[in-house]
Amino acid sequence: MELTSTSFEDGGVIPDRYALAKPVPGGPVTLSENVSPHLAWSNVPGGTRSFAIICHDPVCPSKPDDVNQPNREVPADLPRVDFFHWAAVDLPADLRLSEEGEFSSGVVPHGQQVADGPHGCRQGLNDYTGWFSGDPDMEGNYYGYDGPAPPWNDSLIHRYVFTVYALGVEMADVEGDFGGQDARAAVAGHILAQASVTGTYTQNPRLR
Repeated sequence: MELTSTSFEDGGVIPDRYALAKPVPGGPVTLSENVSPHLAWSNVPGGTRSFAIICHDPVCPSKPDDVNQPNREVPADLPRVDFFHWAAVDLPADLRLSEEGEFSSGVVPHGQQVADGPHGCRQGLNDYTGWFSGDPDMEGNYYGYDGPAPPWNDSLIHRYVFTVYALGVEMADVEGDFGGQDARAAVAGHILAQASVTGTYTQNPRLR
């Protein structure tokens, strides 16, 4: 199975338009276009009954103490955890393409409130749901895709791994408001093939 994107090169920098936030002169950051990227997959194995898409950042800071604090950087040796930006399951078996902007185009304060996504898929809650909790301007249920917005003072460049899974089941075994970790666990025993592309992104002026 192969996965490609015209939105960014595998291993390359993700353009600002696909991010939730971007740096600005005099900054630190502002909201960005938040467009979901183009993805296309091929060489799908026989017996595929559905697809799932998961995007995660494996280097999210495990503690918020230094995050976005002036005159400080999040240290490189801080333990890192996954941050899920996108989880979609039950995509139809004949699908081979996610068009640019199909799953998101613009930042929606308080999150996209619809779990039902394009092509009849189910969209999970991404981790901005927890991140914005307690923020009266932004808190809510963030379904579907929301792009990169790593700490603007992080000493590490973040990686965003987009993975498409070909599954031997028509529906993933998740119910209600599931998250990326739930989706990953649900597909684990049903994967016929998978393929990934990875992009990088930083808002730290020193690293851009």
